[in-house]
Amino acid sequence: MNKHESLISNLSSNLAPVSPPPNINRLALGWFALAAIFVVAVTQLIDPIRPGALSQLGAEPRFLLETMSGVAAILWFSLLAFRSAIPAALTRQFAVAGLVLMAIWLAQYVIGFISPTLEPSGLGKRKFCYLETMVYSIPPILAGLFFVRRLYPLRPVRTAMSIGLTAGMMPALFMQLACMYEPSHILAFHILPGLLMVGVAAGIAAWWQLRQPD
Repeated sequence: MNKHESLISNLSSNLAPVSPPPNINRLALGWFALAAIFVVAVTQLIDPIRPGALSQLGAEPRFLLETMSGVAAILWFSLLAFRSAIPAALTRQFAVAGLVLMAIWLAQYVIGFISPTLEPSGLGKRKFCYLETMVYSIPPILAGLFFVRRLYPLRPVRTAMSIGLTAGMMPALFMQLACMYEPSHILAFHILPGLLMVGVAAGIAAWWQLRQPD
């Protein structure tokens, strides 16, 4: 046996079988479902949703489309976030599609300044909706980061930013049923606080990285 064969034999003799990674799409969908249930439940527990909000979904097609486009964007970003934790699982096309879906959803609130989906109203206004949006997204962020850390992402901070965006947008979207509907209020007190959670998630991931032994 030459030295190359001996080296290969020595390196391979102590190898242990490695279990295959979990189904990434199933993991992402499970996290999305649990996070969404948590956000809806805790929001409803603190204060009921706006009177008539559910009936507006059936009566106003634009409102339904706006809400469903938000669900689609957040669901897509859930898959995107978890795929980014596994090398080669996230393609550029998939990432671009997620950004397009998110842009389409958020653009509808900007269009609302000219042609609002619903008649702007202060009905159902929650005093601390901006704070609720941020606080309710923290448990899903921590859970999401816990799961993706176990996948050993190559760019953990970038992955954490996607987790933070997804988790932050969940309560931001539900607030359009739970809080008052008015485009400037939605953008300033629902969407913006949700976007701020991107930085919070990135900060948590960076802190975890610093605590890892070299």
